[in-house]
Amino acid sequence: MARAIDYGNLMHRAMRGLIQTVLEDVAENGLPGAHHFFITFDTTHPDVAIADWLRARYPAEMTVVIQHWYENLVVTDEGFSITLNFGNQPETLVIPFDAVRTFVDPSVEFGLRFETHSDDDDDDDDGIEGTGDDPTQRAAEVVSLDKFRK
Repeated sequence: MARAIDYGNLMHRAMRGLIQTVLEDVAENGLPGAHHFFITFDTTHPDVAIADWLRARYPAEMTVVIQHWYENLVVTDEGFSITLNFGNQPETLVIPFDAVRTFVDPSVEFGLRFETHSDDDDDDDDGIEGTGDDPTQRAAEVVSLDKFRK
């Protein structure tokens, strides 16, 4: 069988690396100017750690906003943890990059969306981990920010 370049997985890795680099800079230097982020993630991912009441309220996915108040932003190669305020109740969230579905910075009209597609070829996964409990693979897609505008 002929070997093919898996551009979907390569883009997936590159886009996750971009998010990691941006969050590392924010962890070190804070949010510059009007930058802020809307991050939607899969709450069913096995490595997501959130409070039970948040998981009950958001059983499939959750969107967090990193803007005015956040603390303890720690970024690793696997993901990030952050403390956010939910109705005057600080909660720490641990979010692996593989759980991120969208990353949007509306201040500069930038956004990424990660689509989940069924794995067509079962013979190898190129070292990319799936979402944990289903045999899907995420492919990256850059989307227009018009859908996120109010």
